[in-house]
Amino acid sequence: MAAAPPRPPLDFAKEELFDLMQRFLEYLAEMSERMPFVVNRQKIRSIATLAALSVAIYITWKILRASPTQQRRQNRRLSQVTTVSGARISSNSVVSQSPYHSSPAHLRPQGTVDKLFQSGKLTLEKIVRHRLNEGRKVTCQLLGVILEETTPEDLQEHATFRSSVRDVLVEIAKFCDVYLMERILDDASAERVLLALKDAGLFTAGVLNIDKVLFCGTENGRMSFVRQLEPDWHIDTNPEIVHQLSRFIKYQLHISSTRTERAALNVFSAPCLEQFFGV
Repeated sequence: MAAAPPRPPLDFAKEELFDLMQRFLEYLAEMSERMPFVVNRQKIRSIATLAALSVAIYITWKILRASPTQQRRQNRRLSQVTTVSGARISSNSVVSQSPYHSSPAHLRPQGTVDKLFQSGKLTLEKIVRHRLNEGRKVTCQLLGVILEETTPEDLQEHATFRSSVRDVLVEIAKFCDVYLMERILDDASAERVLLALKDAGLFTAGVLNIDKVLFCGTENGRMSFVRQLEPDWHIDTNPEIVHQLSRFIKYQLHISSTRTERAALNVFSAPCLEQFFGV
């Protein structure tokens, strides 16, 4: 004689729900008899039945709604275990062999931010805050980032502020302690840089502090500034400095017009500062 097929989980859930309703109604009837005043048992039973029915409908809806989801989860779990040449490969091994593994925990916010600002739903202020991962101190090279010039020799003749970076710089300075720094060959170069920043309205508007614009005579001097200030972010165009600082600075942004190999997991790259923030 063939055994009866097992009942699906949903039938068991219905029976348990019906049993629960019966016990609830019996409990109310028992309690009504113990009360010191007369209770209309028919009325209280009707109210209790209505309440129990409402709860039953809600629970049944939740069960029915969850069933397809659970089925899909089971299907996914089954699909993650495949048989290749008679050997079973677990889902863990599949994940470990995949090149698209999850990033370290301290870098995950960046992926979320990318999706958010690409959707166009965030203001520049929110994009900057999220992109910098709520960092509070930023050090930044001047040449090639804030200024049009790219070499210290150029500064001996002129210093030109990049107007396209102004909005981003203003937003960064709203909630970050910003230090700008550069290697120069003479004092006249420093004066040209400060004048360019002043003409851009960065000092008079209180965006930047003139005392936090630093100058040095060597590239190692700039790296020393960064090490001493211990910022949350450093922005630089020199790949060697970025590489050397990757062990000490939480995040870095390497500004480069050409695509370069990533120095470390905490180093990001972009052709210019404003493009990193989607401007």
